[in-house]
Amino acid sequence: MTSIVLGDDHAVFAESLVSVLVGQGFRVPTVARNLTGTIEAVRHHRPDICLLGRRFSDGDGITAISHIIAVSPVTRILILAADGDNDAMRQAVQLGAAGYVPKTWGVRKLVQALERVIDGAIVLDAPRAASVRSDVSEAHRLAAHLTARERECLALLVEGLDTPAMTLRLGVSTTTVRSHVQALLTKLGVHSRLEAATFAVRYDLVDHDQHGPEGRTRTG
Repeated sequence: MTSIVLGDDHAVFAESLVSVLVGQGFRVPTVARNLTGTIEAVRHHRPDICLLGRRFSDGDGITAISHIIAVSPVTRILILAADGDNDAMRQAVQLGAAGYVPKTWGVRKLVQALERVIDGAIVLDAPRAASVRSDVSEAHRLAAHLTARERECLALLVEGLDTPAMTLRLGVSTTTVRSHVQALLTKLGVHSRLEAATFAVRYDLVDHDQHGPEGRTRTG
């Protein structure tokens, strides 16, 4: 059963939504009324999805995305907003959210969005999603220029390996590793290894089946 932590400061809306979600077969262990409580709830329950509102007394939900990912990397975040702010939608996806949808969506459409998020998709409200999707397309276009070895190096950066560790893993010289890393930084248009790793995770540029101790890439 898919578990969902709901973070929303509108009590009536939240209670109604929980009732709907439970009726659709989802498990909702808790509802948080502010950002701090939402982050703590995600840390404690490690749900499959965090369904997160935009406006709270202690800030904008988008600012909590990176904190939620930090306390529970397995949790997918879907922003449920009352607005159709393109810039906010773009920022949410760039920070790692799995989607940004309006509160006005009906039950069927929201359930479909949640199912798609669980399947690994990024769910956005069309037609406003066009500009955000163009960012994803551009990222994959840039990544297409990477060589196989550069992709390997990018995956190792996502794992958090430094140059000596990459040298051992790949069985090549330090100079070769640095050359590959510099090439991939240039091709992706980023300026540091951390930026490259963040870029790769944000736009899903690394093959999750080939790297990491559990078949998944990890940062840090």
